[in-house]
Amino acid sequence: MKLLLTNDDGIDAPGIAALEAAVDGEIYVAAPHEQRSECGHQVTTREPIGIERRGEKTVAVKGTPADCVRLALRGGVFGDVPFDWILSGINEGGNLGVDIHISGTVAAAREATILGSRAMAFSHYRRASVEIDWRKASERVGRVFAALQSRKLESKSFWNVNLPHGSKASEPGHMFCAPCRNPLPVRFQLPDGDYHYSGVYADREGEPQSDVTWCFGGDIAISTIAL
Repeated sequence: MKLLLTNDDGIDAPGIAALEAAVDGEIYVAAPHEQRSECGHQVTTREPIGIERRGEKTVAVKGTPADCVRLALRGGVFGDVPFDWILSGINEGGNLGVDIHISGTVAAAREATILGSRAMAFSHYRRASVEIDWRKASERVGRVFAALQSRKLESKSFWNVNLPHGSKASEPGHMFCAPCRNPLPVRFQLPDGDYHYSGVYADREGEPQSDVTWCFGGDIAISTIAL
């Protein structure tokens, strides 16, 4: 298979290295040259987009995750490669529920879907002050990717996968579920006259059987996201 990898944490982030280790195939990478988290589906149309070639099949893009996908699929940075899947991640932090409207990781998968390619977004929920085990994350993503390839993906839809950050005694299950519709815990403080976001991600309330509830409970949450 020919696979395009991207993310929003930047091309040097450990998550994209873990994603590359998780999958087998002919790997191409087009990812932002720096951190672009929470940029949503922003695209660059009013100024040039620079790239840094790091190899025949790897480019760092001075743009957003959606820009990376556009350049790879329509910009010719890799010629006319017929990619089988576009994979985005592994994001350092969850992209659950309403996060899908904010996340650059998810936007990359969405842009790929808009352009007619099959796509998956992978994220890893992170509890405060606890490091992610990227080796374990890579193993889990590999199993999920293998399982999802054999499942039917509805037209104009993509997979959004969130790994848990828990200590369950058993290996987490693959829970197919809908994204939570509850709002994020939006709070602000005014320590110096300016507003500082102070919402705590882990305080969000999950709807029953939703991706937030399953992932926070220690299972892998898998959702189909339609355009």
